Amino acid sequence: MIERSQTALYSGGHKGAETEFGKHAQDWGIKEINYTFEGHTVERSSNLVVLSQEDLKKGDISMEIVSKRMGRTYAKADKIRKVIQSIFHMVNNGYQVFAIGWIQPDNTVKGGTGWGVELAKLFNRPVSVYDQNRKLWFSWKDNNWIEDTPVISDKSFAGTGTRNISNDGIQAIQELFERSFGPADKK
Repeated sequence: MIERSQTALYSGGHKGAETEFGKHAQDWGIKEINYTFEGHTVERSSNLVVLSQEDLKKGDISMEIVSKRMGRTYAKADKIRKVIQSIFHMVNNGYQVFAIGWIQPDNTVKGGTGWGVELAKLFNRPVSVYDQNRKLWFSWKDNNWIEDTPVISDKSFAGTGTRNISNDGIQAIQELFERSFGPADKK
């Protein structure tokens, strides 16, 4: 088991899955770093890093490439660009990536969460998704989603996912932390 005090969660502090990852990190005594940008609202402000325009540019990518990779187009390109740029920082700093959402038939993950998952694939990072429809964890191995029971095994990980997290999704995060770190330090 990895040492909690040496571990860090990188996230965005948004409503839903990211808030749940943050609450669990807090319960387990794990450092939480949340990336955001000016004008963006978050629910968790623990160790909030407000990315400057210069920082955001480090995660810049053509929206054409994002659209092609994700198989969809984005109506609010300016706002989604900043979200995508902030997701870069989460994935770039968190070696393992864990997401809560829905795996689609084309092997992408629904919504903005999907970009974090695609970046993890592009960076050749271990990535696992809890699919809320199937109520199972899947990990990306050999260019395919394989049913899995993932464990946080690196000192840095990213936690992201849907705003619309289900009770099963919350339970999946709880069990991930228990498998990885043992019982919580709740006081």
